[in-house]
Formats: sequence, C-alpha cells, structure tokens
Amino acid sequence: MDTDVTNKAGTMSARGKAGKRSKGPMADGMGESVRRDIRLGFLIHDVSRMRRKAFDQIMKPLGVTRAQWWVLAHLTRQDGMMQTQLADILDVGKASLGTLIERLETSGWVERRADPTDKRAKRIYLSRNVQPLLEKMIASEHTFNEQLLQGLTAEDRTNLVRLLSTLKQSLAQMDLGEASGDEE
Repeated sequence: MDTDVTNKAGTMSARGKAGKRSKGPMADGMGESVRRDIRLGFLIHDVSRMRRKAFDQIMKPLGVTRAQWWVLAHLTRQDGMMQTQLADILDVGKASLGTLIERLETSGWVERRADPTDKRAKRIYLSRNVQPLLEKMIASEHTFNEQLLQGLTAEDRTNLVRLLSTLKQSLAQMDLGEASGDEE
C-alpha cells in the first residue's frame, strides 16, 4: 500500500511497499520551484482554514457564529455597507445574508436602514448594543494572535503582512470573472 510522506524539504512523495521513494505522476517533469509554489498554495489554504476553525472556537463562548463574526468584522471596517455589497464581499447569496442580517438585528447587533438615495436599497450599520461584544471579540482575537504569532519577530510579522498584501493585490488584479473581495 502506498502512503504519502513529507520529506525534509516539505515536498510530498509516495513510498511503496519496498520503501523506495517515487515522485508520483504529478512530480514528473516539474521543477523544484513549481513543487515549492504548489506547496505554498496548499500552506496558504491550510493556514487560512485552520485559523478560521480555531477562531470559531474562540468566538463560540461569546455566542457568535463564523457567519456572524465575519459580517461584524466587515462592518467594523466599513460600517453602513449596502447589503448587496456585503453579500458580494462575503461571497454569499443575498437571501442567505438577509436571513443572517435578520438574526443579527434580532440580537441587537446591527440595524438595516434605507439608503438615502435609493429607498429600495438597504445599508447595514453596527448598533450601539454591539460595542461590548466587539470589545470582547477584539480582546479575544488579540490573545489568539499573540499565541498564533509567538514564533515570529516583529520584523517577521511586518514582512508577512507585506508579502500577503502583495499576493492579495496580485489576485485582485487577475481577471477571474468575479469580484475579488476588498477585505484585508
């Protein structure tokens, strides 16, 4: 039976019954830089997924779901967003977001208001009632980030922000036929 093994360089290889390493069909003809960049893509995805899951666990005692904290986080960056704009940024359907916004309104955390220039359009605003929750969320996130980033120096953190911002800018400039998202 073949199993995947990560070698010291961090690249995947398959090890057969005899213990011999084979590069597998994907590695044939690929240079080391191509394998490294593929690994980088997986790492970015895995870190993002793992961070979201961990953050979900931190928010759970506050009674906030992922969808809720994601909406609240975006509104802290740009309060008063149009509901359609928020749906596009979050990459969710307008009906799904509408249901979520209703729950956030019921909790007293957001308010929907008509747009001053287009009465059919709705803008979403954080309510005053959400401030204590946001303060707890920010404190929890700060503690979480300190744990997560403890192995990185201040210079490492600055460089990581710069590098990830460069990747984000490159993605935003690609013509992928859909909104690229404006969140940071």
